[in-house]
Amino acid sequence: MNPTGVRWTTEQVLALAPDDASRKAGNRLGTAGPWSGAGASAAGSVWGLCKGSGGKPYQTVVDTTGPAYRCSCPSRKFPCKHALGLLLLWAADEETVGRSEAPDWAEEWLEGRRQRDEEKTAEGTAGGGAPGKAADPEAARRRAERRAARITAGTTELEQRLTDLLRGGLAAAEQSGYGLWEETAARMVDAQAPGLAGRVRELGAIPGSGADWPVRLLEESALLRLLTAGWQGLDRLPEPLATTVRTRVGLPSPLGGAPVRDHWLVLAQYDSSDGKLITRRIRLYGRDSGRSALLLSFGAAGRSPELGLPVGLVIDAEVTPHAGAGQLRADWGRQFGVPGPIQEPPPGGSTTAAIEAYGAALRDDPWLDAWPVTLRDVVPVPVPEAGGGWQLADADGGSALPVAPAALGRPGLWKLAAVSGGAPVTVFGECGHRGFHPLAAWAEDIPGTVPLT
Repeated sequence: MNPTGVRWTTEQVLALAPDDASRKAGNRLGTAGPWSGAGASAAGSVWGLCKGSGGKPYQTVVDTTGPAYRCSCPSRKFPCKHALGLLLLWAADEETVGRSEAPDWAEEWLEGRRQRDEEKTAEGTAGGGAPGKAADPEAARRRAERRAARITAGTTELEQRLTDLLRGGLAAAEQSGYGLWEETAARMVDAQAPGLAGRVRELGAIPGSGADWPVRLLEESALLRLLTAGWQGLDRLPEPLATTVRTRVGLPSPLGGAPVRDHWLVLAQYDSSDGKLITRRIRLYGRDSGRSALLLSFGAAGRSPELGLPVGLVIDAEVTPHAGAGQLRADWGRQFGVPGPIQEPPPGGSTTAAIEAYGAALRDDPWLDAWPVTLRDVVPVPVPEAGGGWQLADADGGSALPVAPAALGRPGLWKLAAVSGGAPVTVFGECGHRGFHPLAAWAEDIPGTVPLT
């Protein structure tokens, strides 16, 4: 097989599924039975015809360099079950999905993608896009001023709510119920401060959530008070920190520089939902620059986020970083060539070094929940006295990190234990004040990257 046409593993394909239902349906279509006319190219495209319930088969084509998907089925999910099934077949059956010439219907879509990429490249080289209606800077300034005034009024109201909470005593928070917090969050939405609204909702979920909930409520209240104070004193902050405060309150984060081209290691991808919006987070590491990056993609109204990158691949591409102190947010840009497998994990260190890295990041962004780190030579160990908890201990016994509560009930933790088998492994994840959340692992006797999400 041509090395430029590297086939993904089954785990890499399934990591792209928008939900469990799509994953199960894709698995059922990952055999040769329903497919005809399947093929692949050295440039990274895969296509095939899938027999459906109607008389006409579904036309499915995937550009793995995106990745991007096109299917004639009516599904609103990206990728749909047919694209997942085709990729699973491609990953497992080199004979059924062999090298061939793309049919006209697949080539037409692929050519359209190539032309759009070339147009974007030309626009970027020229320093701008197509001419359009010029924005009115004066109108934009007035809108920004009106929104800032509403946010300031919202922070004042929120500070009063926090003051009332402390005066009444934290114990009263459990009796007042969630309704009061939801009402306060709605007021922050009215003030056009969605970041504050999200933090208020998190506060409302803390009372009664465990034996130490008063301590956590006080900690989160203090951070929220710090954020409102930062907004009200925005003009006295250094610009990187001021940008971070604006972003944490809920204003869009601006781009902070020119695109950075690198060989980006795709280390993790996972989704979260607030009931209305699905947020996909993709963690990257630049092999040449040593930079970390976080890509965000969103899906609303039942649609999964469109951006999806297979974990375990390294991609020659550009990302454009956002501004802000301690922010890793970036936008995905142009790709160059076909992705290949990660040959070795990013450089890492001990559990103590991970805590130090998180502490250093907090100096720039006090509201940071976690920081991406790689742990070298650690062993997952159960901690019976912690009520079913786990920790990642340095192989030399020097120190350990507790596994975050959110990761304890997920299959990834047991997969990590199986990969380790009691031996030291390398683990990438997020280190924060709640502990360490493992996202990917590497072991000497297991080839490739093992996703833990």
